[in-house]
Amino acid sequence: MQLFIELFISTMMVGVTVLIHLGRIALLLIVVRKHRQQSPDHRAMRHEAIATVGAAGGLFVLHIVEIWLYAGLYLAIGAITRLDAALYFSVSSYTTVGYGDFVLGEDWRLLGAIESANGIILLGWSTAFFVSIVGRIRWIEAEVREFD
Repeated sequence: MQLFIELFISTMMVGVTVLIHLGRIALLLIVVRKHRQQSPDHRAMRHEAIATVGAAGGLFVLHIVEIWLYAGLYLAIGAITRLDAALYFSVSSYTTVGYGDFVLGEDWRLLGAIESANGIILLGWSTAFFVSIVGRIRWIEAEVREFD
């Protein structure tokens, strides 16, 4: 029965983090597009820098929120009892570093593995988004230069 509870909780967390990720990436895209439309001079280096740093910062905060959600879950289910340990484990699992110096008990170890799979997918999604945003910014800059 514990396995099914663990799989259910894991599935719910993956669903929640994917929905959060989708919503925040959509919001970041809207913000970057709005910034681009409000900037009459797309060639200005500072506009490119602001958009790039803003996208990177937004993505970083997004991952921090998702890591904290997992850490909170570990505390809520009693898999980990201290906040610092829950955050440490969550960061190392989410980023797939997995030092191995801190592990979950047998009842919840599958949850940690699923967090790793979830984290690598979300990090990859963010990387693809970031590369796309930076590419669009550079493409617009090159297009504007061509018409000058």
